[in-house]
Amino acid sequence: MKEEVWGKYQEVAKRFEHKVKFEDREDIRQEIILEIVSAKARNGDKPFTGATMYKISSYVVADYWRKQKRGPQILSLNETIEDGEGNETELIEMLADDNDIDLDAWLDAKVWLSGCPRRLIEIARNRVEGIPLQAKDQECLRRFRKKRSKKALVSVGF
Repeated sequence: MKEEVWGKYQEVAKRFEHKVKFEDREDIRQEIILEIVSAKARNGDKPFTGATMYKISSYVVADYWRKQKRGPQILSLNETIEDGEGNETELIEMLADDNDIDLDAWLDAKVWLSGCPRRLIEIARNRVEGIPLQAKDQECLRRFRKKRSKKALVSVGF
């Protein structure tokens, strides 16, 4: 008899688990079952219908979304947080500085430019400054782009 009751609780919970995020479905199923069991215990000998279980389940799902919407509240930038490796850092230290140079991008650009034809760099400078390109510059740029696209296709495997 008890197995039948638990099976019914699980069946009701399964009907509601699709209403939450995928990664939280098992947790919400357990929460719904626990809430139904505790409500049944509080109810005593009074009748406990399927409609009551559905109502409890919908409240558990609604509470889940309320908690998701609120999320963790940060009170201060001086609050310390822990990363996955056990290091503690103040939140203020995690803010990005708009004036900082992205060293990886800068090095990538510098390396790319060091292997780039000098004429192409002059063409790029003219485009940045808004100087119209002459026909020979346009042809040089077109040839470079065509050669570059062929290399990309070969590296992908086409």
